[in-house]
Amino acid sequence: MGLYETLISRTSVRNFSSAPISKEIITKIINAGHHAATARNIQPWLFVVVTDAVRRKAIKDMCPNNGPYIEFAPVCVCVFCENVTYYLEDGSAATQNILNAAHSFGLGAVWVAGDKKDYADKIREYLKVPNNYKLVSLIPIGYPSEKVKPTEKKPLEEKLFWEEYSK
Repeated sequence: MGLYETLISRTSVRNFSSAPISKEIITKIINAGHHAATARNIQPWLFVVVTDAVRRKAIKDMCPNNGPYIEFAPVCVCVFCENVTYYLEDGSAATQNILNAAHSFGLGAVWVAGDKKDYADKIREYLKVPNNYKLVSLIPIGYPSEKVKPTEKKPLEEKLFWEEYSK
């Protein structure tokens, strides 16, 4: 699959098989996040990869309404960023790269909100991440347990404007 096809065909996946993912593939996926765009090249991120089932369940229990599927994905990537001016933008860019990289390897993933959620500090503390970091996202990753249908998108003509906005 080429890059353009990867970008336009990625969709959120919430149901995963129990098939393991190799450490090599996980590392490549994280490396894609590490190479994301970053303001002033600060690279404020750090990534905590959780593969232990007990730890994934504990994380899921801290955010049961947002991430019930974290428990069942073989991997959960926790994206944190140092609390700098553009932490949210940088962490979001890293998260999007991780989602796309996972898709390029035939894996499914979904972005679970982190920043500004009431569970963000609990998860940060649980994973022993220093106080000056903020949880940007939780990303359960795994092989999809069923065929994934592409997400319906609004027509580009409704969203694309040339020179200025016009209705």
